[in-house]
Amino acid sequence: MNEDGRWRPGKWKRSLRYAYEGIQYALSTQANMKFHFVAAFAVLLAALLVKLSRTDILFLLLAVTLMIVTELINTAVEKAVDLAMPDRHPLAKIAKDVAAASVLVSAVFAVIVGMIVFYEPIDRLMSNVREQRSMTAGTIWISLALVLLSVVVTATRFRKQGLAYRPSLFMAVAAAAATMIALAASPTWIGLLAYLLVAIIAVVLYDKSARSVPALLLGGLIGLGIALLAAALLHIGF
Repeated sequence: MNEDGRWRPGKWKRSLRYAYEGIQYALSTQANMKFHFVAAFAVLLAALLVKLSRTDILFLLLAVTLMIVTELINTAVEKAVDLAMPDRHPLAKIAKDVAAASVLVSAVFAVIVGMIVFYEPIDRLMSNVREQRSMTAGTIWISLALVLLSVVVTATRFRKQGLAYRPSLFMAVAAAAATMIALAASPTWIGLLAYLLVAIIAVVLYDKSARSVPALLLGGLIGLGIALLAAALLHIGF
């Protein structure tokens, strides 16, 4: 409706186009927004695979929507503050910090929702895995040795090629240890707590210049992959 009470389709289309351009800008310029979209896609795909109930899916959609909306608002606040106050100012910092805090709150809510709705499917999966595989002390130490060797070789290779991202050794060891705890420990929440510690370690290790997000992710994937491979070989009988 316009001010005169008449329906104007053109104005409605322009509003949609402007909104879409806003999402495009956030996706193309904000690394956090890209991560949120990828994480949302992975979580919703996992929800379909494990066949969550309608209520659980609604909670997931709520958490995903809240996460994306707060990130969009955070981006808008940052740009508005930069326009109004290009120089450093305590009030500008407060505005940005509060906007970022809203993203943090929604992220914590999303993590809690994910842990609650996915716990039962994960518990069933891990119970089946534990019944088929029994981690031994030898398997654990061999897995950790393989993780160390793989990370050292990969990091050396990356350094020779001049690539920016080299896997984090600490992250690889932490991910491998958490995976072996999850495969060996019962009940399942013990393994989930181990992965929570890995996430905390990643936050502590993060350094934009020395340990970037890709380096931490690469190290974590190496540790996770080798631990799972060792468990699979143990089950086969090699």
